[in-house]
Parts: sequence; structure tokens; C-alpha cells
Amino acid sequence: MEMVPSEKGARMRVLILGGDGYLGWPTSMNLSSLGYEVYAVDNYFRRGACHQLDVEPLLKTPNLHKRSQRWKEKTGRNIHVAIGDITDYAFLSGCFTGKVFGDDDDGHWSPPDAVIHYAEQPSAPYSMMGRKQAVLTLQNNLIGTCNLVHAVKEYKPSCHIVKLGTMGVYGTPNIDIEEGYLEVNHKGRKHTFLYPKTPGSLYHLTKAQDGDMLYFYCRMWGIRVTDLNQGPVYGIFSKESKNSEDLATIFNYDDIFGTVLNRFIAQAACGHPLTVYGKGGQTRGYLNINDTLQCVELCVRKPAALGQYRVFNQFVETFSVNELAERVRKAGKIAGLTVEIKTIENPRQEAEDHYYNPVHTGLTDLGLKPHYLTDDGLGQILDVILKYKADINRDYFMPRVKWE
Repeated sequence: MEMVPSEKGARMRVLILGGDGYLGWPTSMNLSSLGYEVYAVDNYFRRGACHQLDVEPLLKTPNLHKRSQRWKEKTGRNIHVAIGDITDYAFLSGCFTGKVFGDDDDGHWSPPDAVIHYAEQPSAPYSMMGRKQAVLTLQNNLIGTCNLVHAVKEYKPSCHIVKLGTMGVYGTPNIDIEEGYLEVNHKGRKHTFLYPKTPGSLYHLTKAQDGDMLYFYCRMWGIRVTDLNQGPVYGIFSKESKNSEDLATIFNYDDIFGTVLNRFIAQAACGHPLTVYGKGGQTRGYLNINDTLQCVELCVRKPAALGQYRVFNQFVETFSVNELAERVRKAGKIAGLTVEIKTIENPRQEAEDHYYNPVHTGLTDLGLKPHYLTDDGLGQILDVILKYKADINRDYFMPRVKWE
């Protein structure tokens, strides 16, 4: 089944949960630019947590209402906005009925055709800070997902849930990581199971748990779900925002919310040594922020079948931390910077030297045209960050949370 939006006919209505976030806002703009009818909601958790922990993003980003207004001024397209918490079922119900957007009384409202679920506490270090942060992570991620399933069942059972998962649910097994499922031969019989998960933080554990929850409800209620097990993302501008910095996404470079490559680029820009945790052999799958947008739109346009729990491993290429550090050092040298690499004690409990060979063919088969990490691409991101060099806070880099 393929559903393509059309300006001439009824457009697909997409609800984006976590629409203010690092990926949520670029996704909102991208789908809006492609003709989808976009509704974005957020509870501003990330903004509040950054303020409380004093790890403010590098760029000053307007709130979601102002971003939406700026987008309309630039493009003439609407991104409908509501602020609220999806762990509150009344609010989430209002997202499906149109009440929270003020669109429920015009006689034309219908529930969304697809929901992009980004509305989860996204940080492994945050989830390991203490009991308070652990409980918030569990409540936010699991209750929010449970509420979403019930809202879909109540208001539109055919609605397609596209949930952002993480490659971190798999851990680093000593066999190839298949795409979501594993066929097991045991004592002459065989069965296909969800691939065994060995998450390395409470955050990653909740992502494994919500995946199991969604698989359960696909089997019980026949809902449709695509779970995108994504690797770390890098970058700051999508094609929709590259010429308008007031449309740029939230860019964290700190030890709590910043992904490793974004952190390395900020360190290189301000002359701080690149902080490699432990031996630096930790290998993961990475992708450009623009490829996240591609993957999500492909999944919305080509949804899972009713009753299907579809899993894609969402990344483009694998690197070790050491390899990333060397790539950033090279990009810095091209830009005339002297970049030092420094090994520090690893605050996490993780394998630092391991086998890692994950399968990732599903999204390519669906139509993904990947962007690979090049010296030129790294240099372009570095050039942007260098413009804000004076605003980089060097106190944000060293890890403050230990897995103990």
C-alpha cells in the first residue's frame, strides 16, 4: 500500500509527536514542504531539561509557535502546533480529534493517517543520572507509547505509527545484527523471534520495551507500526532550513543530549580536545540528519500492513569513535585548525572492542538514497559551528554521569 500526498486531492494528515526536537522540527518542515498536512506537538521537555542542567543548545531557537509562523511566512505552508504532554491521554485524544488544534468544529476534521513518534526522553546519560530521571524516562517513554496505541485503536485503527527506535537496543552481540527479527533453529524446529536485545542504558531499555509493546499490539489489535532503529545522527541544517538559521534545529553538543559527532565538531571548532571515551573502539551506525528525513517520509508514504510490526535498521555507515575522531581531526586540518584527540575514562559500561555487523537493507530497498560522511560534508558542518565559536561553552564537554 502506498499513500502519496497530492495538492489537488486529499492530503495525508501526519501528526508529529516531539515536533520541537532535534529531529521533530526538521521532519515537520520536510513533510510540510512535500505537501503533507502536518500537526506538530511537544511538551518542551528537552528545552526545560537543557535549562535545568545548564546545557543550552548552541543556536537560539524560537519556540514551536514562532517557528511555525516563520515557516508559513517563508513558504506559505502551515505547520499546526499544540503544546502538551502525550502521557496525558486527554491531550493526546485532542490531537486525534483536532480539539487541541482548534480544528474540531469545522466539520472536516479526520484523525491522522500517520503518527511520527519522537516524543520520548532521548538521552542515555539523562536516564542514568539518578532515580528521578530514571522514573521520568520510564513514565514518559512507556506511558506515552501506550497512550498512543490506545488513541490509534479508539480513533483510527488504520493509522500508521512510525516510531523512532534505536540501534542501541541490540547492544553489541558477537553475531550479525539482523533487521528486527532472528530466525532460530532449535532441536530440529525453527521459529522467528524479535532479535534479542541487550540495551546499554535505561533509555535504551525503554526503547526495547516500547518495541515489544508495539509488537504485542500489532498482534493483538492489528495496528500497523514501523519501528526505525536509528543510529546516532549528525548535522544541523536540513534542505528546508539551510538558508534560514531561524529555522535551524536544536543543536546540542554537551555530554547529556549531544551526539558524539556533533560534540566532536563543536570541540574542534573551539580548540578543545576531542574527548574519546575509553579505548574508542565502540562502533555504531551513523547517518546524516537529511537521511533521517528521507527514511521517515519513505515509511509514511509506504506504510506497514495492518497487523505488521515492521523494523528497519536506520543508518548509513558504521564508524568507531576513534575513526570519527580522526575524520574530524582531518576536517579541522583542512579548515586550518589544530585538533587534538584525548582519551578519557569511559563513564559508561560498554564493550570498547567488539564485533559489529548490522544488516540495513530495508530502507535502501524502500528507496533511500543515502548521504555518506565526506570530508567536504564535515567541513560544511564545521564551517557553520565556527560561526558560533564564541558561544560554545567548554564546560559542557566532560561527562558528568557515570553508569554506576
